[in-house]
Order: sequence, then C-alpha cells, then structure tokens
Amino acid sequence: MKRTGKGKIRELGVVVGKLPTGVKNDLTDVPGVRVGHVTIQHELEDGEYACTGVTAILPHGGSLFREKVTAASYVINGFGKSTGLVQVNELGVLESPIMLTNTFSVPAVTQGTLQYMLAANEEIGDTTGTVNIVVGECNDGHLNSIRRCVVRPEDAVAAIENATEHAVEEGAVGAGTGMVAFGYKGGIGSSSRVVSAAGQTYTLGALVLSNFGSKDDFLGDRLFACATREPVAAEAIEKEEDGSIMIVLATDAPLSDRQLLRVAKRAGIGLGRTGSHFGHGSGDIVIAFSTAQKIPHRTESVTETRIQLREDHPVMNELFAAAAEATEEAIYNSLSQAVTTTGRKGRTVYAMPLSLR
Repeated sequence: MKRTGKGKIRELGVVVGKLPTGVKNDLTDVPGVRVGHVTIQHELEDGEYACTGVTAILPHGGSLFREKVTAASYVINGFGKSTGLVQVNELGVLESPIMLTNTFSVPAVTQGTLQYMLAANEEIGDTTGTVNIVVGECNDGHLNSIRRCVVRPEDAVAAIENATEHAVEEGAVGAGTGMVAFGYKGGIGSSSRVVSAAGQTYTLGALVLSNFGSKDDFLGDRLFACATREPVAAEAIEKEEDGSIMIVLATDAPLSDRQLLRVAKRAGIGLGRTGSHFGHGSGDIVIAFSTAQKIPHRTESVTETRIQLREDHPVMNELFAAAAEATEEAIYNSLSQAVTTTGRKGRTVYAMPLSLR
C-alpha cells in the first residue's frame, strides 16, 4: 500500500540548489539502481506496536557478488551499529545490496541478506570466499516496540525481491516506517541531480533514512513555512536522544573509491543545511557507490583497467554540489512524503504541516 504525504517538496513549489534533477528526482534515476521496501505495522500485546521495516538498495539487477561496483563509506559521526563498512573501505567495492532497518534488527536483516546471497551464488563460502553484507540502521524505538525484534530474515529477502527501478516510495515506508525527524514524521526520502561535462551527462542520486533533529534545529524555514501556526495537535515531539541518519549516494559517473569518499563527505553539507549539528549520539553515515563499471569477482588477468574522472576537472565540483543538494532535498522529501503515524503506547508523531510562504 502506498503511504505518501503531500508529495515531494518540488510539488509544493520549493526548489533546493541550482542543479537540475533527474526525471523521477530520486535514487533510481541512476540507471539500473533498484529500491525495495517491506513495511511492518501491526499491534502487539500489552499496548506495544510493530512500526518498522526494511529497505533494500541494489546497485544493479544482476549478480552483485559476481559483478561488484566501486564503493566507499564515510562516517560523519559514528554512533551507529552498521555492518560491512570496514571491508567496503578496505577493498573499495560493494558486493551485496545495501540494507536499512532499525537498530535491533541489524542481525536479522544481515542474516536474511546473507541467505539471499547464498541462494543466488552457490560458490560463496565453498569454491570462493565469503560475502560482505552491508546493513545500516536508525533507532525507531519511539514508535516501534524495538525490543520485540519483529523484523525477520525473510523480511530482508522480501525487500530485496521487491526492489524495482520505479520511482522510490518515500516517507513512512520500509525502514522509515517508525522514524522521526525534527520532531515530525521522518523516514525515507530521495532526490537526484544531473551534471554535464564534455558532452557526457552523469546522474547522482541520494536516498536517506532520516531520524534526527529537534523542531528547534530545523533550518528549512528559509525555503518553506512550517508548523508555527498549525493546530496544537500537530505539534512536534521532543526526544532525548540525538537520532541518526543513513545516507546512500549512487552515481553513474566513473569514480574511484577514493573519489567516492570525497563525494560522500559532501553529503554532510546537505545534512548540515537542514539543521543537523551531528550530535553526540547521532549515527550519521554515508555509503556511496558508482555503477559506471562492474568489477568481476573472478578473472585470470593480473591487472585491471578502470576509467575515472580527472580530479581537477570542473565536473568534480559539480558532483560535490550534487551530493550536497540531493542530500538536503532528500531529507525534506522524507518529511513532506511522510504521514502522521501512531505507534507503541498510543504515541503519535505528526507529519510536518508544510505550507508555502
């Protein structure tokens, strides 16, 4: 079931940055990239409630283990419980879907993704090495009865199987079902930018899992008016913890893992523009990958050749700007697309009441 709010912020007349967006203005504007969700919402006993889910990002539709993509990750603030990032940064490649979920479901999602990868690649752990599973998380414990650990390995498999190249479903869906941002309903948001150089066009997309910030931190008022004069029922909540965000960047620009790391750092600019100060207890993590070249798992060659953009070409600055702009707009889209959600112990988190100036 589609669960969306008032639409993307551009549908409200709000424009972020100077670069043009892709056709769908989301991560799947990067050719081949797929996104899928599993949303879990149902009552439990004793007033508890399941309000959580899983989101899967696939760089392409083939075998990710046999045809890896260049990747890097960047930890803005490390208060998080992710898996697989150490090997991504050591080897510079991604060989599994990127999975997002809640904090206590990282083990179950890792297990489910591993089972999916083993079923699809009979050589893993037998005639070749093991596989590096990448999972990121945010804490949805305000709305979700996180201690009940309702996410199961099969939910991770289903999210992967649900992944498509269609427009990304945003808001209170998948891993974003129980997330809160700036005191209002947050979750999944996405945006994209297009840059051109020397007759070539490249797309960069961002997908965020937003779960951070207080109402007083929010800086988006410079772009659009929000809840100050709305009914009291729509007031923002206050949480003691800082919250977190997962940011996934995808591009078809030919970048090395080192260049992807440079691009990933610029996502922090977009995050800061929304009002985040990367709080003590905030897990702010960026994972970036390029689909420009597939790296085979097996080859008889001693050497390999990869193409990458020149470091000093102006297009690199355009990609830096694209990462900042797409991240900022993706966060706003996570707010504008989310809907008011009631979870555990009758707690309600309202959608941010956006209105134009």
